[in-house]
Amino acid sequence: MERPDAAPAEAGPSLSLVRRARRVHRALAVRYPDARCELDFETPYQLLVATVLSAQTTDVRVNSVTPALFHLAPDPAAMVALDRARLEEVLRPVGFYRAKAASVQGLSAQLLERYRGEVPRRLEALVTLPGVGRKTANVVRGDAFGLPGITVDTHVGRLSRRFGWTTHEDPVAVEADLAAIFPTRDWTPLSHRVIFHGRRTCFARRPACGACPVARDCPSYGAGEVDPVKAAALVKGPPP
Repeated sequence: MERPDAAPAEAGPSLSLVRRARRVHRALAVRYPDARCELDFETPYQLLVATVLSAQTTDVRVNSVTPALFHLAPDPAAMVALDRARLEEVLRPVGFYRAKAASVQGLSAQLLERYRGEVPRRLEALVTLPGVGRKTANVVRGDAFGLPGITVDTHVGRLSRRFGWTTHEDPVAVEADLAAIFPTRDWTPLSHRVIFHGRRTCFARRPACGACPVARDCPSYGAGEVDPVKAAALVKGPPP
């Protein structure tokens, strides 16, 4: 079995922290039983491209352009051959479309040159591709290949600090702290559940504390709306 990739943790977490964190994860699993990657894809290559495009925009916005994109360029060879102006036109809605066009064509060229057009599974290989960092690499490893990985996006970073799982701002350090708390089998589903919670309940500016399933174990309870009725009105998605 391939060894999971994670940054080394500086020090082991306390037993009480581990127990509290795992209770939180169990509660999130109940609240979000269908938590998953919300980017639409059919192949590892499509997920890689979609994740690169998702930087500084929403998954919904990315999903609005990828059907047309993958119709024109379903694989690395077609992406490299695609006219840059046409590619930029398709990507314009996702923002930073010129830089993202360069990244997706650059990573596609690298896949052809170095990996025969196949997406590599190793994190060390993925992060050498244009526009691909640890977050993107872990998304691809977890959702395209079923390999354990912790995806530290803005939601995971913010909620991990609110939950007291980490004090770090640096995503690599956050990843290491979470890897020391949770078993590898939980890394990918944990990422999805925390992201779902950040998008639906534990918002950056006004978290719905009064409707939160992990309120009893959250040291940041009270940072947002605590009235149950008002908080429930803030929650996005189906009622809990």
